[in-house]
Amino acid sequence: MSPLYTFTVPIFIKSLGGLKNILLKAKEHGVDETALLADALAPDMFPFVRQVQIACDNAKGATARLAGVEIPSYPDTEATLDELIARIDTTIAFISSVSPEAFQDADERRVTLPYFTGKYFTGFDYAREYALPNFFFHVTTAYALIRKAGVPIGKADYMNGFPLRDEA
Repeated sequence: MSPLYTFTVPIFIKSLGGLKNILLKAKEHGVDETALLADALAPDMFPFVRQVQIACDNAKGATARLAGVEIPSYPDTEATLDELIARIDTTIAFISSVSPEAFQDADERRVTLPYFTGKYFTGFDYAREYALPNFFFHVTTAYALIRKAGVPIGKADYMNGFPLRDEA
C-alpha cells in the first residue's frame, strides 16, 4: 500500500468524521444555525459554511488527484447543518471508494492546480506541503467557529479518537 494513501485517505475519513460529530453536537446544543453558518473568525476569512465545504473539497480533491481519478463536483448550496453533514457523508463515501491500489504511482504523479498557472507539484509534495495543511486549516477553523458559538466541545472532539493499544 502506498504511504500516500495511508497518510491521506484514512486521515481525511477520521477528521471528517470528527467534523461531522462536532456539527451534530452543535445541532444538539441548539446553536443558531443561520448565525453559525455565516460566522467567520475575521472579516477577510470565509464563513463557517465555506470552511466545511472547502474541507470536504480538499479531501475529495486530494484523494482524486493523488489517485489519478476524476474529482466529483458538489454544488456549494448547503444552508443548514444537516446539509453540511450530508456533504461530509458524501465526501467520506467518495474517498472511501478509491482503492489503495490507485495510489501506486501517487508519489511522482504530477498535480496541477488552476491557481498555480504553469506550475505543478509531485504527488508527494502536494500531499505534504499543500493538501494536508490546507485541509487541517479549514477543519480547525470550522472547529473554532463552533467553539466560538458556545458549543461545549474540546480537543478530544477534534481529534476524534486515538489508536491506543493495551500494553502487554
